Amino acid sequence: MTFFEELKWRGLVNDVTSPEAIDAINKGGLKFYIGVDPTGDSLHIGHYSTVIATAKRLMDNGHTPIIIAGGGTGLIGDPKPNQERPMISKEAVQHNIESIKEQVSKILGGDIQIVNNADWLTEMNAIDFLRDYGKHFNINYMLAKDTVKRRLDIGITYTEFSYMILQSIDFLKLYENYGVTMQVGGQDQWGNITAGLELIRKIHGDTACYGLTVPLVTRADGTKFGKSESGQALWLDKEKTSPYELYQYLVNSEDAKVIDYLKKLTFLSVEEIKVLEESVKNEPEKREAGKRLAYEVVKFIHGEEDAEIAKKTSEEVFSGMVSENMPTVNVSNSEYNIIDLLVETELVPSKSEAKRMVTQGAIKVNNEKIEDVDFIVKIDSTILQKGKKNIIKVKMN
Repeated sequence: MTFFEELKWRGLVNDVTSPEAIDAINKGGLKFYIGVDPTGDSLHIGHYSTVIATAKRLMDNGHTPIIIAGGGTGLIGDPKPNQERPMISKEAVQHNIESIKEQVSKILGGDIQIVNNADWLTEMNAIDFLRDYGKHFNINYMLAKDTVKRRLDIGITYTEFSYMILQSIDFLKLYENYGVTMQVGGQDQWGNITAGLELIRKIHGDTACYGLTVPLVTRADGTKFGKSESGQALWLDKEKTSPYELYQYLVNSEDAKVIDYLKKLTFLSVEEIKVLEESVKNEPEKREAGKRLAYEVVKFIHGEEDAEIAKKTSEEVFSGMVSENMPTVNVSNSEYNIIDLLVETELVPSKSEAKRMVTQGAIKVNNEKIEDVDFIVKIDSTILQKGKKNIIKVKMN
């Protein structure tokens, strides 16, 4: 099995620009780039699947990564499917970039080259932008791209419309100044990647440059992978999402998707994954695949020690023990109505959802089922539980 064939087996190829690209990916030695827009001061599990894990695989096959922290493009934002992105201040973008640089270097290794596209985008004046780059983009060509086309009915500003040109300039500058010949991104970046390749061709003629997109990871129902039950993103920063919380999310992966996640998110061999696939078919109650998935991802992001603690804590909580490492939420009052407490601790996203969970008998306080929506909880290292899988300790500040 070639490297590219393994990528396909793992479900990690959505589009590739040419057969020549496949040969180059198999051969090794490419310098490639992946971009990250700094909309937050931490990457999340969605970034892990499309950015971190993909970069690691290509690195292991002899390719060299450059990560772009989009200090320029982050001030604009890639067009969302259904609305304009809120603008982020320059100060916030710079803070986020520094945080992301530190995070990526820690996970992938300190020798990873990370560049900021503000270095060239913010130095450009409007006339140069139009004369040097805008003249190479046909409006009909841009309108046909999915990222633009899906916004035409509700409207798109020129600011977001120009994002494709900005990202194309990134590819051009990286080709010219760093020797980058391949861009890698999520499947929603295909239009931007091909636009960049077209810009390079128009300025430099036919070149050996390529594009590869990776499918977005989803749940069985097609919704986005990587949000907790309360709707919160799962961050790679352990201060925002603890290793235990990440472990719990992954260990409870659906049987229908757990092998897909093992292929896409871990670096286990083909043979190891096939053994786990058999365990899902023959002994699903043991949840061996989910446990291995959770352990491997947490170990790669946070290290073996944190993975071991998360695993031990999960086993203790599952067996009914109160673990010293279980997640703790501090609150400001000494007593709460059960509905208010569930929302305050973010165990549920809303009061209506909290009422539904209580009346259905899905909530326990100190291992006692609570079905009264007016129940008052006195806070004293209180154990709050939703269903079988979500258990936290609540303490007063």
